[in-house]
Amino acid sequence: MPSIVKILRAAADLTRLRILLLLKAEELSVAELQEILVMGQSTISTHLSQLKQAGLVEDRRTGKSSFYSLATSGRGGVLDEIIVQAEKETPGAATDRAAMRAVVKKRQDKMRSFFDSMAGRLGKDYVPGKSWKSLAEALLRLMPPLVIADLGAGDGAFALLLAQRARQVIAVDASANMLEFGREQAARHGIENVEFRLGDMEEPPIDDAAVDLVFFSQSLHHALHPERAIHEAARILRRAGRIAILDLARHRFEEARELYADERLGFSEAELMDLLEKAGFHSVTTSIVDRETEPPQFQTLLAIGEK
Repeated sequence: MPSIVKILRAAADLTRLRILLLLKAEELSVAELQEILVMGQSTISTHLSQLKQAGLVEDRRTGKSSFYSLATSGRGGVLDEIIVQAEKETPGAATDRAAMRAVVKKRQDKMRSFFDSMAGRLGKDYVPGKSWKSLAEALLRLMPPLVIADLGAGDGAFALLLAQRARQVIAVDASANMLEFGREQAARHGIENVEFRLGDMEEPPIDDAAVDLVFFSQSLHHALHPERAIHEAARILRRAGRIAILDLARHRFEEARELYADERLGFSEAELMDLLEKAGFHSVTTSIVDRETEPPQFQTLLAIGEK
């Protein structure tokens, strides 16, 4: 926990207070803070540097950008009391929050537009980590018939595969174009036990305790908040239900952010295990189930846990 003197000195400036209020709610880049606060890059960077020196914020490098959030060591105690009071007394705090929501929505819309443009092409164009071998490995570990939620379902290719053995599949995706293509494919093949629902994997339109299995197939690295998506998976799962995550193992192919609208460059086994255990899952296992031979040699990671 930073010293009280450093906290008070850093929080004594109105702009830094506004930044702390924003970062308490959302991880943001310098450019996004510029847009929200309508200030220059040098001003924002100076304030962030002072907050970082005080131990109140931390940054995460993502490609060419750095994203800032409230430091874990800065949460609790005096700082929380200051922020709670600041929310009541800081002029424009509500306006800042509204501007922040608009900025984050732009980030989500950029990702959604990429997938809208890819509707119907994901099975034909190369997508890193999406191989039949890795999907088959996962299927072998499942026990049908089940009610399955496929979160971040894309064009529904995997949902339609699951439907061959499942009792019901609920395919959720934020791209209306992707879902429409999936519906057309389901109708063409006479598959009736798949329901396509428009929604975000961090807020899936599914009732509590409604499914036996939640599947993320190469979708979690697109989530702005993977931890929220996993907590939502726990919410919609029945007792003793399972979660299965197929995703890219941690890599350094930065071009994936632009080529495939990736929010994160995969996950390590330790990261996924930690996220699952924090969401209340037990009997968590992780393993690499596929390794590509061509550069950049993506690896596919499978993680499974039980509620």
